[in-house]
Amino acid sequence: MESRPKYYGREFYGMISREYADELLAGAEGAYLIRESQRQPGTHTLALRFGHQTLNYRLFYDGKHFVGEKRFESVHDLVTDALITLYIETKAAEYIAKMTTNPIYEHLGYTSLIKDKMVHRLSRVRTEPRRVTFQRDERISSPLVQRGALKDTPEKQCFYEKIHNFKVHTFRGPHWCEYCANFMWGLIAQGVRCSDCGLNVHKQCSKLVPSDCQPDLRRIKKVFSCDLTTLVKAHNTTRPMVVDMCIREIELRGMKSEGLYRVSGFSEHVEDVRLSFDRDGDKADISASAYADINIIAGALKLYLRDLPIPVITFDLYSKFIQAAKLPIAESRLEAIHESLLQLPPAHYETLRYLMAHLKRVTQFEKDNLMTSENLGIVYGPTLMQPPEQNALTTLNDMRQQKLVVQLMIEHEDVLF
Repeated sequence: MESRPKYYGREFYGMISREYADELLAGAEGAYLIRESQRQPGTHTLALRFGHQTLNYRLFYDGKHFVGEKRFESVHDLVTDALITLYIETKAAEYIAKMTTNPIYEHLGYTSLIKDKMVHRLSRVRTEPRRVTFQRDERISSPLVQRGALKDTPEKQCFYEKIHNFKVHTFRGPHWCEYCANFMWGLIAQGVRCSDCGLNVHKQCSKLVPSDCQPDLRRIKKVFSCDLTTLVKAHNTTRPMVVDMCIREIELRGMKSEGLYRVSGFSEHVEDVRLSFDRDGDKADISASAYADINIIAGALKLYLRDLPIPVITFDLYSKFIQAAKLPIAESRLEAIHESLLQLPPAHYETLRYLMAHLKRVTQFEKDNLMTSENLGIVYGPTLMQPPEQNALTTLNDMRQQKLVVQLMIEHEDVLF
């Protein structure tokens, strides 16, 4: 047939009507054909006989065949998977509807293992963020906030929770859902797998699994550009190792270095540090014998924070911090920043708290390093805060507020955290 696309075979019948396709397939359960649409020439329809009726699906090809999310190497595989799914959903519809109502998830070995690992849960180590009320001290003429008094509010329990990073997965051989314990059917893409911890579940079950992902180090392929919470949970640390190790090295030998964090280290050496962390993790050598220039280590720390897929000050809280910086009254400004800090994910909060305490210590050497809180705010504002839409104009317009947010967090670190 001259009009037959090269990626279809004998199943292609050309431009025929829906009624004629129905006649051809009548009485042949599981039979199928492909026809070109009469209403929309150039588009194709899969006609499939199932349940004593002909079902019609718009068929697409982009290197693989598909009618929905799943993509197949051949039309035959697509039809086989469709027949399996149709049969199970038709014959076991009531069972499928009920299979998530009594999950075995809480009794699985996977969950028991997670609970054992979390006996020393990070959230129990972490100090609960203090909620404070900012007041002006009338005895001091400065308009800036002079003290923070603890407010009597009930403490909320915080956990290093992490949602699962589910991705569609094709399982080889029989597999059962680790949430509902039911069979995962289909030829390909039978379910989803968490790329961080390896949990395998039905796609519909993935919406019900609690946010208790415990990443497996064997699945974490790199340190830089890895989600912050994923990294700390995988390594069972309070903060990312990069932050702890770089700050420790800088405080050991670089606090008086002129232009600390402002002066850039040699970019190739900074990249070497990144590769070292990705390859060796907490065994990476960033000592003076490996990198004599402390600006290389400072540059690596900034690169790590800048390359986070979700910034330390998260996308969803970005506008709250920017609006807080725009408030005209100093006390209200700090109060708003403090309230925004309390909404950060625990791992992000801990990282920011530790970093601000370090930067405050940096300012104590400003006679030598020339780095004031304002200078550090200029450097770290765009590093810690990025607008969710990644718009260059927005970033440019918000630079003053970004700088001010970081500057205030450094200056009032002891009160805000």
